[in-house]
Amino acid sequence: MNATTMRHRETVRAQGYPLLLMLALTAVLLISTSAQGQTGGIGQDTIQAGRFDMGKMWTFENAPMDYFTDTYGFNADQDWFDGARMAALRIPGCSAAFVSPSGLVVTNHHCVRGSALIRVTREGESILDDGFYASTLQDERPIPNYYVDQLISAEDVSDEVFAATDAAESDDERQTIRREVISRIQERIGGLHRGGEGTVRVEVTPLYNGGRYSAYTYRRYTDVRLVAAVELKMGHFGGDGDNFTYPRYALDFAFLRVYGSDGEPLETDHYFSWGEEGVEEGDVVFVIGNPGSTNRLNTVAQLAFQRDFSVAVNKAFQGSRLSAMRAFYSAHPEEGEAMGLRTRILSLSNSFKANTGRLEALKDPMIMARKAAGERLFLEALAGNADLRMRFGDVVSQVEAIQVQKGAVGAELGAFASLGRATTESSLLMRGLIAADLAAALRMGAPSDSLEAIRDRILAFEDGPRELEEAFLRERIEDFALYLGEDHPVTLAALAGRSIEGAVENLMSRSVLASRERTAQALEGSGVPDGDPAVTLAQAILPVYSAFIRAYNPLVARERALAAELGRARYAIYGADVPPDGSGSPRITHGVVTPYEYNGTLAPVYTTFFGLYDHYHSYGSGTDWDLADRWLPPHPEVDLTTPLNFISTADTYGGNSGSPAVTPELKIVGLNFDRNIEGLSRDFILLPERGRNIMVDVRAIQEAMDKVYDADRIVQEILTHRLFRTEAEAEADAVGGGGE
Repeated sequence: MNATTMRHRETVRAQGYPLLLMLALTAVLLISTSAQGQTGGIGQDTIQAGRFDMGKMWTFENAPMDYFTDTYGFNADQDWFDGARMAALRIPGCSAAFVSPSGLVVTNHHCVRGSALIRVTREGESILDDGFYASTLQDERPIPNYYVDQLISAEDVSDEVFAATDAAESDDERQTIRREVISRIQERIGGLHRGGEGTVRVEVTPLYNGGRYSAYTYRRYTDVRLVAAVELKMGHFGGDGDNFTYPRYALDFAFLRVYGSDGEPLETDHYFSWGEEGVEEGDVVFVIGNPGSTNRLNTVAQLAFQRDFSVAVNKAFQGSRLSAMRAFYSAHPEEGEAMGLRTRILSLSNSFKANTGRLEALKDPMIMARKAAGERLFLEALAGNADLRMRFGDVVSQVEAIQVQKGAVGAELGAFASLGRATTESSLLMRGLIAADLAAALRMGAPSDSLEAIRDRILAFEDGPRELEEAFLRERIEDFALYLGEDHPVTLAALAGRSIEGAVENLMSRSVLASRERTAQALEGSGVPDGDPAVTLAQAILPVYSAFIRAYNPLVARERALAAELGRARYAIYGADVPPDGSGSPRITHGVVTPYEYNGTLAPVYTTFFGLYDHYHSYGSGTDWDLADRWLPPHPEVDLTTPLNFISTADTYGGNSGSPAVTPELKIVGLNFDRNIEGLSRDFILLPERGRNIMVDVRAIQEAMDKVYDADRIVQEILTHRLFRTEAEAEADAVGGGGE
């Protein structure tokens, strides 16, 4: 395990389980002290809530037309917002944009590297390492099981939902009615948009934690093809070390194309023109995308619980499993590559670093004091409205009480973190948990088809490399000892009187569930033997885990219902002037290209290719700052002063990867791909004086495609808005001086 995880585990172990229970009371204490104007020693006169603490993730159904117009001095009318909405796109896990009338799409390299690139790679190729460019239209490769979504309408349907659900007499009845009314809304709105290319999807999304509902209608295209992707060394330049930092030098882009039902490139009226002139310091940019879930509307008590329990647990879990995976990959790179471990490491590393920043933010007394100040203003406004006070006056205190109840099972929350997630669990334990179900089903005389289904589930898990299997098993047993205590029945069953290393060896050598082959043989014969150590362990885990779920899940469900009530109260007080939390739904945000102070110096608004080569020469080949072969030596025609990455104060979050950054003229000037470390507090609060979003500059994309990848037909397409099927066509057009 890494040093950070070791320190966390030593701290928790030193505190012991009783102190974990006591930590649950910090939420209550924090609320009571903040009500008196003190949080972490900071007085209310010192820290005040800011106007945009809840962020600037505006929805299109409540577009801030007047605010944009008045703030930035251009006519941000409905047509402008419609153009931005229709040219921006959603792809699996990320955002993207049309950049030509022929279905050409641009997004981040990291948005396609774990899905699209792997799916189109042929035998003998390594697109991830070598990059890809389709020099002709015919060479563009179809991506299996992929899609691009275009938002064609956004509509607030809250009144329709609440008219149906407010009369419900219980939470269960309310959920049933809500599902029924949402289904009717989807059918009604979907019928208005059927026809044309693609399929229509209507998603009714809860906003303000369920305090409002909006219907988003997408046109989904499934014939999507890979056009170009840089090498991993270029797209992920700087590796994990540079992730969530700035200055950055990553060429994080890729091109896709959407095709119509006739097999030809899709014709679209909505796309962003290429802003080859770029941006300069002081310019405003608008970023359109699909930011993931944030926690800005959470109460201070909820944030305290995340600080003391959920975020701390997730960080420790991810850190320990990441260390195990990295150690295995380092020792067995070829085997790790064959099993796709590199992309799993990158994904988990990203989450670990994000949770590190989130935890630091939650431990920041200024941030917590500012959140308390905002909550105090909300409660004062609530108390000042008799109708709202009558309905919602005690909701915050109810949420606070739930945090204490959740804290009572905080030890189990840590011990069973991500239990059963195949990518970070030993297959032995996965099989053992299901085999315990099989044993119970046999005792109860379950029908043969049910028993066969359980057997199939057991055999669904493939063997991982033994070294990694043992590491995952070792970490899980350490979690049991850490959070539950060494005398807990689950820990005792796991250790079986041995050390952790001895327990792992015992399980791997004695259990028939240690390999798929031995498991299959046992199931085909007399079954898994009585007393199999993996089943014995699972039988100790399951009742404790089940009791935890029975206690924890109702609390979470009740908390969600209360959060929805708070969302309605907030909207009643502030309306759309306070945007909802990120929810994976489409948003538009804005910011200014401006530097910031860090580490005693000033971060520039943009970096250049000069910096990329400086990092390569400073760190050397074989490091995370290595360059792909085609970039060495520098191409003589590449202008090394070209801006590569730039920053702004735009309010972006996970899910905004690939989001187009555009000017007031709706010209694309960059692709959002990261935030700086100071911006990780955005899960809870927007602090534009600290945080920056980081973008790939389109000037760098154009320079790379033109000079290094020799992709004339794509460069000409984004500049002239005409489709070229071959390089020869594009070169002829360029020579002839063709233009718009």
